[in-house]
Amino acid sequence: MTPCHLVDVHILLIRVDQVLLSLRRSGDAFDHRWHLPSGKLEADESVAAAAVREAAEEVGVDIDPAALALFHVAHVTAPGLVSRLGLFFRTESWRGEPFNREPDKCYALQWFPLADLPADLIEYSALGLAALNSAATYSEFGWQGR
Repeated sequence: MTPCHLVDVHILLIRVDQVLLSLRRSGDAFDHRWHLPSGKLEADESVAAAAVREAAEEVGVDIDPAALALFHVAHVTAPGLVSRLGLFFRTESWRGEPFNREPDKCYALQWFPLADLPADLIEYSALGLAALNSAATYSEFGWQGR
């Protein structure tokens, strides 16, 4: 069987100079670490539709797909995990106030200044956040030495 790569969508909700992050509840190495609202692309779904769906499912906001701007793509891998292609979208426009819709997967939501992000940020999310202030539209993580 040919190995496959998952496709993830990440949503950066930007409010003035802050970004919304969630504190992951997972029971694994990523537990109690901050990350962006995100999720996997489903079969027969466009990436914009996936981003809109994940934002609604995780933080309860409604985003017009036209308000999403794709700004970065990351190809990541790690031992024991399926390789992934991450698509990072940003928006400054949505309806509703974000709240934790998945308390079984998330301890808390919090706004962080883009200039003062938490140290315990998951590396995958950090790739997209770093790209906000960069001209780089593509990055790789975890492929060295493979």
